Amino acid sequence: MIWIDYNITQAGGNFRVEGEWPGEVMGLDRQGNPGNKKRPLYQPGDVFIVNKDGWLVKQEELTSLMLTYESKKSTLSGQ
Repeated sequence: MIWIDYNITQAGGNFRVEGEWPGEVMGLDRQGNPGNKKRPLYQPGDVFIVNKDGWLVKQEELTSLMLTYESKKSTLSGQ
């Protein structure tokens, strides 16, 4: 897949992919609601590691581990 309708904005060592509206690449519609996009480019909590060829490789197990940790941390702290 070639992404031609998106911009990449960099600020220091951070960057993000921007679509026509905020959240488009994360599967949100123009009103900010979860859209019908079956495979968003990325979503909050995703973790990627860059390989030697420059590919960002999504780390499903690490993402799950981090989300589980955060939910348990919230439960334990009473939030």
